[in-house]
This record gives sequence, C-alpha cells and structure tokens, in this order.
Amino acid sequence: MPKKIKTVVVENGFEKEVEIEVPDGPPASWGDPRSLRILGKRNPRPDGPDKVTGRAKYSSDIVLPGMCYGRFLMSPYAAASVTGIDISAAERIPGVKAVIAIVQNGGQVMYHGQPVACVAAMTPEIAEDAIRAIRVQYVAKPFVVDVVKARDSQAPKVRAEMMGGNVQYPGENSKGDVEAAFRGAAAVHHAVYEAQTRLHCCLETHGQTVKWDGDKLTVWASTQFVSGVQNDFRGMPGGTKNVQVITEHMGGGFGSKFGAGPEGLFAMQLAKKANAPVKFLLNRAEEQLANYRGPGVVAEVKLAAAADGTLLASDVMTWNNGGASNAGTPLDQGFYIIEPQVRRAKRYGVLTNTGGTAALRAPGHPQAAVIYDMALDALAAKLRMDPLELRKRNHNDQVRVSEWELGARVIGWNRRQEVPGAATGTHKRGIGMGSATWGGGGRKSATCTVHVRKDGSILATSAVQDLGTGVRVYVKGIIAEELGLELKDVQADIGNSDFGPGHGSGGSTTTASVAPAIKMSAVRVRELLTATAARGLNVKPEEVELAVGGKFHVKGNPARGLTWKQVCALLPAAGLKATGDWNDASDLQATGVRGCTFAEVEVDTETGKVTVLKVVGVQDCGLVLNRLQAENQVTGGIIQGIGTALLEDRRMDNITGRMLNPNFEEYKLCGSFEAGGVNITMDPPYRAMGANERGVVAIVVDNPTGKVSGIGEPAVIGVQSAIANAIYNAIGVQVTHQPATPDKVLEALQKKGARA
Repeated sequence: MPKKIKTVVVENGFEKEVEIEVPDGPPASWGDPRSLRILGKRNPRPDGPDKVTGRAKYSSDIVLPGMCYGRFLMSPYAAASVTGIDISAAERIPGVKAVIAIVQNGGQVMYHGQPVACVAAMTPEIAEDAIRAIRVQYVAKPFVVDVVKARDSQAPKVRAEMMGGNVQYPGENSKGDVEAAFRGAAAVHHAVYEAQTRLHCCLETHGQTVKWDGDKLTVWASTQFVSGVQNDFRGMPGGTKNVQVITEHMGGGFGSKFGAGPEGLFAMQLAKKANAPVKFLLNRAEEQLANYRGPGVVAEVKLAAAADGTLLASDVMTWNNGGASNAGTPLDQGFYIIEPQVRRAKRYGVLTNTGGTAALRAPGHPQAAVIYDMALDALAAKLRMDPLELRKRNHNDQVRVSEWELGARVIGWNRRQEVPGAATGTHKRGIGMGSATWGGGGRKSATCTVHVRKDGSILATSAVQDLGTGVRVYVKGIIAEELGLELKDVQADIGNSDFGPGHGSGGSTTTASVAPAIKMSAVRVRELLTATAARGLNVKPEEVELAVGGKFHVKGNPARGLTWKQVCALLPAAGLKATGDWNDASDLQATGVRGCTFAEVEVDTETGKVTVLKVVGVQDCGLVLNRLQAENQVTGGIIQGIGTALLEDRRMDNITGRMLNPNFEEYKLCGSFEAGGVNITMDPPYRAMGANERGVVAIVVDNPTGKVSGIGEPAVIGVQSAIANAIYNAIGVQVTHQPATPDKVLEALQKKGARA
C-alpha cells in the first residue's frame, strides 16, 4: 500500500507544499552484503588528509582573540582539610584575568591531584605563575591508597559521610549449591588475582575552549558525547540554556570524556569572570592526576570441574577499587563467557584516597576476562587438558567455537606446549588464548539529516562525534550506497550540537545507533527524489527506479531516465531535507558480539622480560560497514591490550599517598616494538602464521545476524588474557598480579622455584 509523505514541489514557477504518495516497499534492510558497492569494503577515512596535514581542528587548535588559558592548582596531599586559602597574590599578577577558589576554608581533599583552585591568564606561563602564588593551608589527614589495606576495618576512612567504612555496595548473585558442587569435583583451582588500575592516556587531554556572546555559550570540546556536554553546561551553576558544542575532531576518550568535567565547569566560570574566551585543556600531569581512571580489581576465584572437563561451579569474590568517588565497575557479566552450572559471585566496592573511576574501553570486562581466563587455564592444567578443549566442552555457541578454531589455526595452537613450563633453556615460548563478549547494540538517541541541494550536492549532518574511529566514512558510505552515488559525492558535517540530538560514543553503541538513522534519512531522500523524477518523467513513482550513478529511469526502460543533476534541478530553491532516526529502523541493528585473542610470547627467565611475538584477534560485529575501519579497531584493541598486559601500571606511594608516575615517561604505553612491529592483513582463507613470523593479525568475521553491531570495545577484552596465559604456558607459573612486568615475572619464577 502506498504511503503519503509531505514535500515541497515547484509548479508553474511557484513552490508549494504537497502530500504525495510513494510506494511502501519492504522494511529497510542493509541488503545482501555481496551486492554492496561501498559498504563492507576497505574505504579510507575522508578526514585522513586533514589530520596528517594539520588542517583538522581539535579543541587545542582553537585560538580566539583575547583568549585566556586555564590551569588548576592541585592538592599535594592524599587527604587533608583546607584551613585557609588566599588567592589575592595571584589576582595581582599582571595578565591574570580571573582566579577561583574551588575548595573553601573547611573543605576536604580526598586524593593527590584534586583541584583546589583555578586561574585564567593571558598566557600559559602567567597561569603557571598564578597557581604558584595561591596560598593554601592544609592539615594533613591519614589516608589509604591500597585497595587491600583499605578493606581493613581499622583503615583511614576515605569519606566520613559513608556508613560502613571503605567497603561499600555489596552485591551477590548465586545459583545452586556451591559447596556441594565443589565436594564432588575432580579438580579445583583456588587463587587470588589482581587486575591493575589503568589510566586513559588520551593523546588529546581533557578540556574545552569556551566563549560567551551575551547569554550564548559556544564550547569547542574534546568529548565523546556532544549532546551530553551541551546538557551539562545547561545545568551548571551560572550556565545558560543557549549552548552550542562543537567537536570537529578529538584525540581519544576511551570512556573518560562523556561530560563537561570540572575543567569545563571552571572554564565557563572563568570566562564569565574574565570577560574573555578561555581555553582550559589539562596538561599531562593534570590529566593523569585529576581525571577519572579505569577500575582495578582484586578477585578471589575458585573453580571446580569434573574429570571430563565439565565446569561444575565457580565461587568468586571481587573488590573493585573505586577511588574516592564510587565503587568501581561490577565484574559479574564479564566472568561468564563460559557459564558454570553452579555459581556464586560476591562483589564489593572499595573506596581509596585516589582519583575516581570512569569507563575505560569495555569497563570491567578486560579485568574480568584476564582473571577468569587465567583461572580456566590453571584448572585445565590440573585436569591435564588442553585449555581450548576445556572451553569447547563447556560452550555450544557455534559462532564462538568457530572463532576459537580460526584463531587457534592462525596462531599455530598445535605448537603450544602441552605441559606449561616444560620447555628448557632461558628463553621460553608459550601460546595462550582469551575470550570476549559484548553488547554493542544501538539506542534511540541519534538522528541524521540529509540535505540535497538544487545543484545536486549532498550534505549530511548529525551531532554524533568522531573519536577517531572513522564515523564520517560510514555517514558518507551509507548515503552514497542508498542513492547510487560515490563517497566523494556526499559531504558529512558532524560533531555540532546544533545538528542534534546525537548519540554518545560509549559501549560500542555509536555505529549501531547512528547507522540506522543515516540509513533511514537516505531512504526518505530516495523516496522523495523518486517522486520528483516521476513527475519529470510523467509516470507514477512506483514505475521509477534508481540505478548506480544516481540515474532515475523508468523500470524496464533504462534509456528513458534523468540524471542525478537533472532530477535535483527540479527541486525547489532550498532543495530537500529528510531526517531519519534509530527508532524507525531498529531492525537494522543487533546486539551481542563475540571475540577471541590468541598470543605467542617469549619469556627471558633471567631478566623477566616478556616479548610478544604474535597476536591474532578474531572479532565479529554484525554487518561490516567498512572493513578497513573494523580491522583498525581490532588492531587498536590488540595494541592497547598488549600495553595492559605488560606495561600500564599506575604506581601509588603508600607513604605519601601520591601517584609516582603521572606522565608518559614512567607510565608505559605500548609502542610499535612492543606490538611486534608489524600489522599483518589477512583475507579468507586465513593462513596459519609461520613459527618465526611476528606481528599483529586482526580478523573481522561476519556475524550471521546481517545487522550492525559495535566492535571497538570487545576487541580489547581478551588480549591481556591471551598474553597472561601465554606467559603461563611458557614458564609454568601464573603472574597473578597484573601487569606482567619483569619484576613480577621474576617473582613468580622465584615462588615456583621455592615450591619445587
């Protein structure tokens, strides 16, 4: 049955709004992936040249006339009372335009690096002088920065108002009789593990550049949620409802840049007080100290299995290090990629005198995965069973099993030592695996508007931001695919709250939320242009079809048609616009993806150094919109996971309560040498890597749903697990306290030697 839609047409030289009928075709779908021209192919990012040439504008690139620079004065104490604060000397410095005391007399600080005051000055150097001129009187208080020590009932209390001490938010999930299941087990593994706290380490630090024009506030923000930052500023003390947020490009967020943050709040207040624009981007020390960070966890794990490898029970207790702000991230979901018949999970949040936590690329899941995967491998060793076989015996999802088998074949699982640590010599090799699960579905929170102009040009607008993952290429690709055009024919303008609403880039939900909205806007444009072409061809809309190249012709008669520009010339002066949203096309997205990682390492048992030889990541994400982009996401997840497994370790000093490495010198990140130096691209049929071949392989497999799901976060989840288990396979002892830095590897070997 035809449906009626409103549009503007030109008749006798005059424009008027009319209601026209268009064919009501089948529900929107992505179509057969094999027939798509653009989607699913390896398309380069359209913003690549702008980024490598410096034309791309980040928040830090914004320079406005009369602009000031913001800086924080940060607490040198992990816990203290502020008994006096004097900002007058700072206010008298030439070039200082505004000073704000954040913590007033009688206020409390709860971690090293907590902002105490802020300034705005004409240059960064003057701002630095100003914060040194502020005089703050502190009375230091007892503190605790270690999550294990904080659990003690006698530990210093982090938040005086919290009942029950530092251990908060208890929760428990259970199924079946755990004690009985353990009594009947053929093998039991019991150990305590720790997955470390990590820092987000965004290349572009947190911050905004803000400007007042009367009651209008314009914000150039480094954010992964343009609409969320807009709402934050609207609700802030001294804020305004008239807020525009712009994020043309941004340099990473990883879960830490959803809101305006304190730097945004005080940039706005400083700008109003100084009557000048203010750029408030944190320096690296401020970034590492004052910002939220990823959660760490300590877990006591017990697993039981029957002689045939059937997993009978798990008993898990976790203590999440939430810092001074909250309880951290619950880990229940991430543990049960393989679900035991009987289980019990107790979880607690532990407050410490450290900065609070925020999501960090698959929050809670990498930590849960490394703990659970290590426990599974240890259990397999007690059963004298292949760890892959143990997993396959306890899992019947054929998509996941096929991914396991593919990853095992490519890495060369057959070369793995049957008995962990059996190899001789000082340099021992091992192979391990890890698994991932994630949601990645879409939500009703995004729109896209497509504007077709009379000259045939196309502009697509959406408030969605690009974290650097390539949103623009699929905005352009979906529209070009639907309209029979090429990527170059579509202009994409994103990252502006005036185009809103836009979806926040979190939970790997961006593509699954925005892509259906883009698809529906393109479908509506096609319907409207088909009706326009029908009038020009003097036929009914259902008699017209759109061919590749943007040509509209009568069905069965390709010679009788109009080119794209001829049809667009029939539009009114303003062209046409069509808006789509996710709710119109929820069948275009799906939730629930799987993934796995396999790694081979070499361990120098004399120095404790671990060298990653090769990593294979296998990941599905539903319909692949851009294969190059998807492979880049998996490659990036692997590289980040290598850093998590071997390098990244926030160090806190128990004596002073200070972070010892708030920089990129002592806080180590993964580089090209640590990642094996080579990114190896493979296409089906995937070959097995040679024993001496090194590098990272990212394999993106098609999920049978044929719908769009996220891929950014699951790609990182199993990497630390795979490397940790590869180390275990190499040396025969687990590094239970992550990351596996040389000192911890040597400590594990020493304990193994003592036991032997």
